[in-house]
Amino acid sequence: MTTTGENSKRWWILISIGLFAFMSNLDASIVNIAMPIMAKQLAVSMAQIEWVVSGYLIVVSALLLFFGKLGDLYGKIRVFRLGTVVFILGSFLSDWQWTFSFLLVGRVIQGIGAAMTLSNTYGITTATFSVNERGRAMGLIGTFVAFGAVAGPGIGGLVLSQLSWGYIFWINVPIGILAVLLGQLVLPKSEVAATDKQIDWRGFVAFTALITSFFLAILIGQEVGYLKPVPGLLMMVAVISAIMFIRTERRVAAPLMPLSIFKIKPFSYGVGAATLIFMSNFFTVVLMPFYLEDVRGFSAGKAGLLLVIFPIVMMIIGPIGGVLADHFNPAKIVTIGLSLVALSQLGVFFLGLTSSMWLYVGITVVMAIGTGLFQSPNSDIVMSVVAKDQLGSAGSINALARNIGMVSGTALATSVLFAVMSVVAGTKVTTYVATQPGWFVTGMHVAFIVSFGLIVGALGLSLRQGELSLGK
Repeated sequence: MTTTGENSKRWWILISIGLFAFMSNLDASIVNIAMPIMAKQLAVSMAQIEWVVSGYLIVVSALLLFFGKLGDLYGKIRVFRLGTVVFILGSFLSDWQWTFSFLLVGRVIQGIGAAMTLSNTYGITTATFSVNERGRAMGLIGTFVAFGAVAGPGIGGLVLSQLSWGYIFWINVPIGILAVLLGQLVLPKSEVAATDKQIDWRGFVAFTALITSFFLAILIGQEVGYLKPVPGLLMMVAVISAIMFIRTERRVAAPLMPLSIFKIKPFSYGVGAATLIFMSNFFTVVLMPFYLEDVRGFSAGKAGLLLVIFPIVMMIIGPIGGVLADHFNPAKIVTIGLSLVALSQLGVFFLGLTSSMWLYVGITVVMAIGTGLFQSPNSDIVMSVVAKDQLGSAGSINALARNIGMVSGTALATSVLFAVMSVVAGTKVTTYVATQPGWFVTGMHVAFIVSFGLIVGALGLSLRQGELSLGK
C-alpha cells in the first residue's frame, strides 16, 4: 500500500489515524458523566438523555462492517479521509446545545464518521507496517483505542469542572482538524482498490436490523424488564435478523462479513477476548463515577482526576506491550495482561465506604497495566492472521467487538448492580439511593465478581490462542 517515501512517514501516519481512533472511542463514554447536567439543561428525562450515548453506539456498530467492506472495495484511506470530515461535522453540531433533537442529529452524524474511521484504522496500520514493527504499531493504535474508550469519564469530569457540557464535543473539532491536516501531509494519496465492486446490500440490511433490534432490546429491557413484551419482541427480531444475515453471507459471492474469517481460530479467539475485556472495562467506566462522586462525595473535578489514572497508565503501558509483542510470543503477553486485570477485579471487593483512595489507585494501576499489555499484542495477532484483501473486514469486526463489549458491559454492569441493590433493599431499585450508600457498594462488589468471570473467560480464550501459536 505504501511506497518507500510513504513508508518513511509510517509513524506519522499512525499518529494521524490514532487521533481519530482516540476521539471516536472517547465519544462513546465521555457523555456518561455529563448526562445529569445535559438532561437538566435540555429539559428531558434521564431515560431520554441516555439515547445520546446509546444512539451513537448503535449507529457506529450498525455501520462498521459496511464501511469496512467499502474500505476493501474503494480504498481504506479514501473511506477513512471522508469519515474524518463527517466526524468533525458531527462534533461541531453536537456542541450547539440548542435542542435535544438537534443534539441527537449531531450524534448520529458523529457515529457515521466514527464508523468510517474505526472500521479502517487497523487495516491501514497492518498494511503500512512490516511484520517486525507491527507489534509496536498495534501497540500505539491499541493505546489510542483503549485510552479513548476508558478515558471518557475522567476527561469529561475535568472538562465539566471548568466548562459547559458542550465542550466535551467541541474539543474534537480542533484536534480533528489537526489530524486531518496531518493526514493530508502523510497519508498515501491513492491505493489499489478491488476491481469487483459488489456490495452485499441484503446482508447490510439484515445486519443493521440485527444490531439495532439487539441493542434496543438490551437498553429498553434494562429500563422496563427483559421479560416485558417490547424487549422480547425486539430480541425475536434480532434472532430472525441474525439467521437471515448468516444465510445471506453464506450464499453471496462478496459477503459483507466473510464468515470464513472465523475459521481462523487465532482471529476468533482474539476477537472473543477483546469483546469480553471491553465488557469488563465498562463495568469500571459505568460504576466507578458513581462510587467516587456519590458514595465518596467527591466533586466531578476530583473524580475526573482519579478516573483519568486508568487511561494515563494505559497510554504508557500500551506501546510497551507492543514492543514486547515484537520480541516475545504475543499470546503470552496477552495472557499476562489478562491475569493482571483479573487480579484487579477481585481487588475492587475491598473498596468500601471509607477505604483508602490509595487502594483505589493501586487497583486502577494494576487494571490499566493489564489492559495495556492485552490490547496491543491481541490486536497484532487478530490483524496478522488474515489475508490482505480482508484487512478492512477484519478491522471492522475487531472494532465491532469493542462496541458490542461497550454496550453489553454497560447493560450487564447496571443490571447486576440494580438487581443486587433490589435484593438488599427488599424492593425494586433502579437508581442510586443517597441515604443508603451501602446498597450501592454491595451491588458494586457483586458486579465486579461478574466482571472477574468475564476476564476468566477471556483468559481461557487467550490460553487457547497461545496453544495454537505454539503449534499444539
